[in-house]
Amino acid sequence: MDFPEQVAQNPQPYADSFATLPQRTTAPQSWMVRVAAAKYHWYDLIAGFAEKPDIRDPIGRYMRRMQFELEATAEKRHLFFAVTRPRVRFDIAGVVQWGFFSLKLTLPLLMGAEQTKESITVELKVPFAATMKKPTVILTENFISLNWGGLVEVFSVHDLLQTYAHTLKLPSKVAYVGQTRDPEGQLGKGRLPALHKLRAQYGMDYDTLLLVVGLEVEVSCADGDPAALPHNEHPMTADVLHAERADVIEAALIRYFEGSNPRWRQLDERKARAERLAAVQAANNLVQYTIDLALAPEDTGHYSHLASEFVSAANRHLLSCYIADGQAQVAAMPLPAPAKGGKG
Repeated sequence: MDFPEQVAQNPQPYADSFATLPQRTTAPQSWMVRVAAAKYHWYDLIAGFAEKPDIRDPIGRYMRRMQFELEATAEKRHLFFAVTRPRVRFDIAGVVQWGFFSLKLTLPLLMGAEQTKESITVELKVPFAATMKKPTVILTENFISLNWGGLVEVFSVHDLLQTYAHTLKLPSKVAYVGQTRDPEGQLGKGRLPALHKLRAQYGMDYDTLLLVVGLEVEVSCADGDPAALPHNEHPMTADVLHAERADVIEAALIRYFEGSNPRWRQLDERKARAERLAAVQAANNLVQYTIDLALAPEDTGHYSHLASEFVSAANRHLLSCYIADGQAQVAAMPLPAPAKGGKG
């Protein structure tokens, strides 16, 4: 049957809501989920921040850049982990020491609620635009500024601990799992209600960081990956599939890191998630999915080991998951032995 063309100034393809629904396959699916990219942000720096940082100041530019990065995630279906670590600050009353004839710099730290005195030694690299062989060092509680003459480098205290090797025992514990997609952009504005509650619970003795993770999903199915079907390549249709996959993965990671009775989840949220998972599982004929949560050192440095109240610290968590009665069922799997001749 031929339909007459509709007259419109800006015709929108897939305007019909049914046309934006994904084309489904009928064969059972299993998914393999891996980390594609990961990055930490220090959430405390922007939480409740009322005014825009002064971009004329190097630290202000650092802060604004971090806000931009988090604001950009609101358009993507990434996951994030709210990670708590014992409080750490630079000791601005301490002594900054240079190594003899080197760029080794020892910086004083204050650790935990007791403000125990510690230090970290880093070996700086001269940036290309530097006009000085050794920078001028300025410490605040949260930041170090290195003025090389031609440019100023700014690092937070967590940047240094993440980048440079040290012997300090500071566990990274996942307290909350969520998704970055948010039309209101609350994450980048530091206004996510769940994180306000979390920070109030942990108080000033802990720092809260966000680990934003991009994931890739490999689908095993006799009919192929539904996302590869021509009909599903339309952005609106593809986003429906992305949303389903993100919801299913998020549910498993909540169950794994937050436990079977997550304290930050209200009853109505749990009911809605159970209904959503049951519908997504049926629509995709999803039998099983595996999550390989392995953080690459080049992405997360010395902050790659994750733990929680229910999970021991590891830099790789391999999880076997399935949906039953609207609930994500998760079991940790033993890690495979490293290949001979490969890195362990």
